[in-house]
Amino acid sequence: MDLLASVPSPSPTDAAGGGFDLFGIILWPLKWLVELILVAWHWVFTSLGLPPADGITWVLAIVGLVVVVRAALIPLFVKQIKSQRKMMEIAPELRKIQDKYRGKKDQLSREAMSRETMALYKKHGTSPVSGCLPLLVQMPVFFSLYSVLSSVKTNAELGLGGVGVLGPELTKQFYDASLFGVASLHETLIDAWNTGNTPAVAILVVLVVLMIASQFFTQLQIISKNLSPEAKTGQAYQMQRIMLWILPFAFVFSGVFFPLGVVLYWFTSNIWTMVQQFIVIREMPTPGSEAAKQREERLARKGKAIDSSGKIVTMEKYQAEQQRLLEEAEKAKAAAPKREQPMSKQRAKKQGQRQTPPSRPQNPRSDTGAAPDSSSENK
Repeated sequence: MDLLASVPSPSPTDAAGGGFDLFGIILWPLKWLVELILVAWHWVFTSLGLPPADGITWVLAIVGLVVVVRAALIPLFVKQIKSQRKMMEIAPELRKIQDKYRGKKDQLSREAMSRETMALYKKHGTSPVSGCLPLLVQMPVFFSLYSVLSSVKTNAELGLGGVGVLGPELTKQFYDASLFGVASLHETLIDAWNTGNTPAVAILVVLVVLMIASQFFTQLQIISKNLSPEAKTGQAYQMQRIMLWILPFAFVFSGVFFPLGVVLYWFTSNIWTMVQQFIVIREMPTPGSEAAKQREERLARKGKAIDSSGKIVTMEKYQAEQQRLLEEAEKAKAAAPKREQPMSKQRAKKQGQRQTPPSRPQNPRSDTGAAPDSSSENK
């Protein structure tokens, strides 16, 4: 298969109206890449015997797109976890900075607080933005897919293709494809409602509900199992709890206006996130969290434990390490200089008087320089 055959050059005009499309120009490289991955997976499944214009073939191609995108984001996801752990470690220091400038509204105090906060982030190699990297990277891909699927209907009616390898023939196949033979992949919930396509409405409503449920469960397992007791006392935890209930409304709005293909992509991506998060919480939980305690209990039942470096070792090695650390701590405590209790001046004076020996009686010889004349007394 020649995927790169008949690739059109990027154009600043939209196929529908011919107007200038700055957003389309910016997304053009990603749209080209999205089409390439879609067509590649479509070729794989058609080579396995699936019909080229069948809905399940293109649905599986969309699932393949999710797998490629999310697999490419795994390094960023690992970086996100490390950044979140570091943010938890520096939370006490960050709270000290906030308490230091609490109530100070002047410009100099705000600038000083910002400098100290950024210096703390730089010292530990983290920032709040690092925790959002996978989402920030995935959103342009999501918008590119939305743009590709939204233009399928117009391009198919005009006999045109996409910006890359999704040529006119493949675009027509995508346009004709329908899930279960009743719901077109380019159809939105509003379109299905306006045309009276009840089965398509039912499919889209079910997918939107499942999409919201998967997102809700993913966020719920984070705040219920994978947060330390300290993290549950901060303002960020309260915001997470609020967002847990607000985000579903945003997904309802999105599910109404997004094509079926985009909803399928989002739902599949949510399933990936949910499974990935479950594995991370189970195997790499936040220290001190409920998930960490459950993991320690599972390892203890197997006769294993986690050493000071985070590695899984046998219970014998763990106990030996704990004994060694205890002995080292006791030696360090014994070698450390003892701290003396502060003493007032009056108490120090009294203690000095008790420690000073009583004065000896003076020798009369020392006053006159000579012994008294005994003969004069006899006289």
